[in-house]
Amino acid sequence: MSLTLTPLQGVARPPGPVVLCILDGIGLGRGDAGDAVAQANTPVLDRLRATCPATTLLAHGTAVGLPSDGDMGNSEVGHNALGAGRVFQQGASLINDAFESGRAFDSGLWRELTSRPTLHLLGLVSDGNVHSHVRHLHVLTAQADQAGVERLRVHVLTDGRDVGERTALGWVGPLEARLAAYREGGRDYRVASGGGRMHITMDRYEADWPMVGRGYACHVHGEGRPFPSAQDAIVALYGEDPKVNDQYLPAFVVADEQGPVGRVQDGDAVLLFNFRGDRALAISRMFERRPDVPDCGQGGQPDVLYAGLMQYDGDEQIPRRYLVEPPAIDRTVGQYLAAQGLRTLAISETQKFGHVTYFFNGNRSERLDSVLETWTEVPSDNVPFDTRPEMKAAQITAGATAAILLGTADHVRLNLANGDMVGHTGNLAATIRAVELVDACVGALEGAVRDAGGVLLVTADHGNADQMFMLDKRSDDFQRDASGDPVPCTSHSLNPVPFVMVDPSGRWRLAPVDAPGLACVAATVLNLFGYEAPTDYRPSLVEPA
Repeated sequence: MSLTLTPLQGVARPPGPVVLCILDGIGLGRGDAGDAVAQANTPVLDRLRATCPATTLLAHGTAVGLPSDGDMGNSEVGHNALGAGRVFQQGASLINDAFESGRAFDSGLWRELTSRPTLHLLGLVSDGNVHSHVRHLHVLTAQADQAGVERLRVHVLTDGRDVGERTALGWVGPLEARLAAYREGGRDYRVASGGGRMHITMDRYEADWPMVGRGYACHVHGEGRPFPSAQDAIVALYGEDPKVNDQYLPAFVVADEQGPVGRVQDGDAVLLFNFRGDRALAISRMFERRPDVPDCGQGGQPDVLYAGLMQYDGDEQIPRRYLVEPPAIDRTVGQYLAAQGLRTLAISETQKFGHVTYFFNGNRSERLDSVLETWTEVPSDNVPFDTRPEMKAAQITAGATAAILLGTADHVRLNLANGDMVGHTGNLAATIRAVELVDACVGALEGAVRDAGGVLLVTADHGNADQMFMLDKRSDDFQRDASGDPVPCTSHSLNPVPFVMVDPSGRWRLAPVDAPGLACVAATVLNLFGYEAPTDYRPSLVEPA
């Protein structure tokens, strides 16, 4: 694999670093009452968009490798596209193809999974299509039936984040009806356990191991409040706490007179049907009994055949077994920079640290070069993000500006997580505050870049804070609850994201690009360093003035 680049004739690299600032979850919305970005006081971003070369980028759907343009972008595919410079077919699309062709089920692994005493299916149950899709679960249960699986248990993680905040019954109800139909045909298929994705199981970047332990204890050992069915559990939990949404539902188990109906036993098979990697790694480590897993009080660990729908980390081989091959991303912009001897700093807080490292580098968990690439993780606070909307933006910005001013990095990339993580809470006021704090950080970065003679690129990986209320597609107005209040939207949006270039030298201008998207940023970075981008990269967003 050649990583040689051709110099751009007549173009010299800037004396200071090329800085890529990713404003996570800050898209460009309708400017209405539910648009926290438009409502926020953002003098820096407003000035930069008005006075610097600026455009908008596609950050969802086919522009980032998802099956259709109705699919929301997310941080995983967004950072893959930013770093890869090309659009790779992503998780949901790869799985759709593998399921439709049948090759996922014409494998030795599927035959092993379906030959065990019980097949357990664990994952996020919604049509959000960010971490999973309920359609995949239905295909898996149908294929299990065709394979002769007598006993199957589903362990439900409720969403409320990539979809409406109280929509779990819309998927769990039909799921339990489908499983009941299989029981009428002589199978023993049941929902066994469940809980909210932000309360159990789906931690990421090892930020909250006790959360993973709660999920393991619930799914494996049947530890949780008992109910006759998952629907009964959700209805009861909604009624007991009108403020709780699907993200934070407490752990529950389905039980009969003998107790929990779905404990995992030695010899069983467990398949995690999420396709996105970041929130699948910790629970996978626990099921595979990896030596780096702390004691989270999850009790004994049965010996099971564990597999993922995909492999979530190719470098660490997590999980060891999986049904569908993940995208093979090569020749990332980070690899090209390292090959040219350029020093990189990647910095973010825990919640997005893997995005500026693992995902940006093409799903690689190790540094591309142990000397040239520096990774700095600022530990996230383990609190509800709407109670602390500032998160760690100031600390990340301080670390980045120090590298800019000291000249310790040629390329700096950072992620400010506030717009996304606070936006997911559905709290409009807190999200407005989060956006304002991010704006101030961009101002500090701009000042440092100007002083150092560098170039600053500001963009985002997807929208979120720009649409805080659910839209009614029929009326083009907000969906409203029984009281007439707008229904909070806790998911990502389909909106484009900003792109701004701060170039104090004035040597660059916007280039004409058809349907510019996130994948165009990699070629832009290489051009700014004075290199031609590889011919198969998406075109650069800039050209010499």
